[in-house]
Amino acid sequence: MMTSYPPRSVVVTYDEDSQQIVLQLVDPAKLAPLLARTLKAPILLEEFDFRLDDEFVRRLGGGLLNLIALGQPEIKQYTTYTQHPIDELPEG
Repeated sequence: MMTSYPPRSVVVTYDEDSQQIVLQLVDPAKLAPLLARTLKAPILLEEFDFRLDDEFVRRLGGGLLNLIALGQPEIKQYTTYTQHPIDELPEG
């Protein structure tokens, strides 16, 4: 039998000192007041035909790392992922 969990938000943090990416699960209701005046970057599932496939996950992860790098650019030295969709690789 699968255990049921309540809905959770995920907070992604890069800890420079330990060089770790830390994921924390948080109750969305408790997080909401802290997020009220922050930048939102919505991802419309319709634009991906509601397919949460390998390409979606790759782009989501890359996007998260890019957002972290805005404030902590030292993480970029570890990134080697393709910045654009794999099926749209530039010629050459």
